[in-house]
Amino acid sequence: MTSHSELPSHLRPSDVFAPRHLGPRESDFAAMLAALGHQSFDELVRATIPASIRLGRPLDLGPAVGEHRLLEELRTLAGDNQVLRSFIGQGYHDTITPPVILRNILENPGWYTAYTPYQAEISQGRLEALINFQTMVADLTALPLANASLLDEATAGAEAMNMCVEAHERKRVVFWVDAAAHPQTIEVMRTRAQPLHIDLRVGDRAAIAAALAADGAAIAGVLVQYPTTDGQVVDDRALIAAARAAGARVVVATDLLALTVLTPPGELGAEIAIGSSQRFGVPMGFGGPHAAFLATTDGFRRQLPGRIIGVSKDARGKPAYRLSLQTREQHIRRERATSNICTAQVLLAVVASMYAVYHGPVGLTAIARRVRGWTAVIAAGLARLGHAPRAGTFFDTLRVDLDAHRQAEVLAAALERGINLRRYADGVGIACDETTAEGDVHALLEAFAPGGELPFSVTELAAATPPPALPASVTRTSEFLTHEVFHRHHAEHEMLRYIHRLEAKDLSLTTSMISLGSCTMKLNATTEMIPVTWPEFGRLHPFAPAEQTAGYRALFNQLEAWLCEITGFAACSLQPNSGAQGEYAGLLAIRGYHAARGEAHRDVCLIPMSAHGTNPASAVLAGFKVVPIATAADGTIDLADLRAKAKAHADKLGAIMVTYPSTHGVFEEGIRDLCAVVHEHGGQVYLDGANMNAQVGLCRPGDYGADVCHLNLHKTFCIPHGGGGPGMGPIAVAAHLAPYLPGHPLATPKGGAVGPVSAAPYGSPSILPISFAYIAMMGGEGLTRATQVAILNANYMAKRLESHYPVLYRGKEGRVAHEFILDTRGFKKSAGIEAEDIAKRLMDYGFHAPTMSFPVPGTLMIEPTESESKQELDRFCDALIAIRGEIAAIEAGTMDRTSNPLKQAPHTAAAVTGSDWDRPYSREQAAYPAPWLREHKYWPPVARIDNAYGDRNLVCTCPPMESFQ
Repeated sequence: MTSHSELPSHLRPSDVFAPRHLGPRESDFAAMLAALGHQSFDELVRATIPASIRLGRPLDLGPAVGEHRLLEELRTLAGDNQVLRSFIGQGYHDTITPPVILRNILENPGWYTAYTPYQAEISQGRLEALINFQTMVADLTALPLANASLLDEATAGAEAMNMCVEAHERKRVVFWVDAAAHPQTIEVMRTRAQPLHIDLRVGDRAAIAAALAADGAAIAGVLVQYPTTDGQVVDDRALIAAARAAGARVVVATDLLALTVLTPPGELGAEIAIGSSQRFGVPMGFGGPHAAFLATTDGFRRQLPGRIIGVSKDARGKPAYRLSLQTREQHIRRERATSNICTAQVLLAVVASMYAVYHGPVGLTAIARRVRGWTAVIAAGLARLGHAPRAGTFFDTLRVDLDAHRQAEVLAAALERGINLRRYADGVGIACDETTAEGDVHALLEAFAPGGELPFSVTELAAATPPPALPASVTRTSEFLTHEVFHRHHAEHEMLRYIHRLEAKDLSLTTSMISLGSCTMKLNATTEMIPVTWPEFGRLHPFAPAEQTAGYRALFNQLEAWLCEITGFAACSLQPNSGAQGEYAGLLAIRGYHAARGEAHRDVCLIPMSAHGTNPASAVLAGFKVVPIATAADGTIDLADLRAKAKAHADKLGAIMVTYPSTHGVFEEGIRDLCAVVHEHGGQVYLDGANMNAQVGLCRPGDYGADVCHLNLHKTFCIPHGGGGPGMGPIAVAAHLAPYLPGHPLATPKGGAVGPVSAAPYGSPSILPISFAYIAMMGGEGLTRATQVAILNANYMAKRLESHYPVLYRGKEGRVAHEFILDTRGFKKSAGIEAEDIAKRLMDYGFHAPTMSFPVPGTLMIEPTESESKQELDRFCDALIAIRGEIAAIEAGTMDRTSNPLKQAPHTAAAVTGSDWDRPYSREQAAYPAPWLREHKYWPPVARIDNAYGDRNLVCTCPPMESFQ
């Protein structure tokens, strides 16, 4: 294939992508480089990246592909997937995403380009959608406290298990799992249990009851599936009561749609409920991304993992939403954290919550009854054909016992009719869903019929088959979704307006740049996003037969090869479905490697003090003991301290976790020495790839000494942040670690020596076409230029701002990497101003704040990315310079120290236009401090939120509508 750059300029395609992805124009580069005193990008790179690690050749990724051509290639790959009618079930169901939600949320950059709602005042829309999600989960499970989503049902099960063990202060470490739980949940829990020394046991309900009777005092908890993976609805009251009498906690893995008609777990006596909200309008996507849930009792409020949305009030007394304190406990507690969960599946939780808002309790119940009705029709038809399913109460799933010969016949006949069934060793499983229709049932029953022809009509069968009544003990009688929000928006016009009202409350990349250091909020191009909702990618079941998923497998193989070339490693796993899961999987690979060499005792992990908060949490979950490494005065890792501690722990040294470039925003000169020291003392080097956006095409972790790194595809490789998720965190490893990549017993991805870390074999596959498209359209040359521009943009901004704010750390030649830290600590003494005040004042200028107080308290960390234009960079710098002027006025005494635009920020439209204005500065200065705001003004919907009030008065479900009047 001929590269675009090899053609005469007048013959090159019009849809070359790299110039669209990069913000500055070619004409800007010379001026920006000149401002830094450089003549070229090469000169800038030489001044920024140590010569010892620079890549001396171009990336071998092939030529860049134009946008139109890329979509054609992805169409071909999608066409190689066979989308059959899935009756597999096993926790994954086909669903109907209401078009009003599909187009206006899932395909809407106003929703998918927003960042995690750490700045709550400009995140009220998605926070409201998430509190709707929590209310939906709490109501349906009848448990009062729910989080704002977890990664998948299996991970939620593992988190619940750890909650139960920690509740007993690890004095009880036996945990029982129902053998009728979904097999992928059991396997992920096995992976999690092993390094934590939890004694995970799997058995049927009789075995669990016997264990409780024999030695209940040793059991920390029990997980049961309700309904079971093969469809049985079991009244577990007696088992739950026995467990609780023995002091064990009870977890119920459940199905939200089933809970519209079944007695909820909280009413059965369970203390924790987990599951997936996938069937609430979120496509299967070959396994993800989907929003899982975890609901519990109030007694677990401090142990609940992940993010929790709470209700507080703003400075004017108006109710407002915010993230509650414990939602970042892994950052605060570090190695003492009990969970490394950082990413929540926000975008998918929003979709699921809106599905509930759109249908309401009556609509959801109708869907559940229809699903159960078709299941009953199938059961009746099977009985007429001599294949009655296993007896028992069911919701949507049946299990049919068949000998091997008959099973093969039925499976083959089903495939001929475009149907996938679940395969057991002794029969098949059948699960109905929202999309099940008369034609599907007819074709399904034909697969069981002698000669393939039904001796009856499905219409007649359906008319004669009312759903059997549920036993009273498992029939839901309590109300749910009673809040007004679940009753007001059933007409599409009302739903459309509600979605857009919430969207308008949020600041996303559709509004302005989001310059968060370490978060890489770059362009999520439309062309990259288009394939995500194609049915050929979205409607595949994760455990569909391999021969039906050739398109996905080709995409995976190519993406893995590209990521290996970019990182310099030999092998890659796409399974981890978040950055923190990538950290965990990488450390498990190191742990597995040591164990295979007879060195399982190597359990010390060195972690610099500047590391991401999830690093020490992930290390502990992977079975390591954390030893911190000091930071030198210039912000680099203290190599003397590293050498001393590596030597002191040489007999047990397992790994080091290092972020490169450093979290302080510089390429440290000593990275090769660091790797050599750790290797010399028997350890492995884990590189946190959060800052890979400064390396692609310029240096490769595998070349300068790392053994494994994870890649945040939702940062460097353009998967959007989605308001706080989804994410993907695949790991790339050196050849010696390849055998220890995460496996999956229910599929055949690479690896196998280490168990799965995600429910699905490939994590969240339906968003991988985004990164595939980005790499294909940029090519090696484009990716390299993107990295150069990211470094240029950061250094240009640092240069513009350095006379107004101290730039805290720089490299050897005075350059920063792709991000930099502004030191605002001195303003507290001189003007009473803190980093938070600057962050809130930026909202009045129409900007999201940079990363606040990380990695250094009282500072702001800025990462502009390569996608922001010079005009946008200048506008943001102008805003910060203007704010510095306001601080100077406070320092000079010409502006009040306590009542000033920073302390009172952000300013809402209600405050500025209200009849009362008693502040010693003008309304104009409050709301229009910069000229561009006259052209477009984003108004924060609430004033500064009282965080302490929200923590003292924790409310995590929808407040009454009257409170907003």
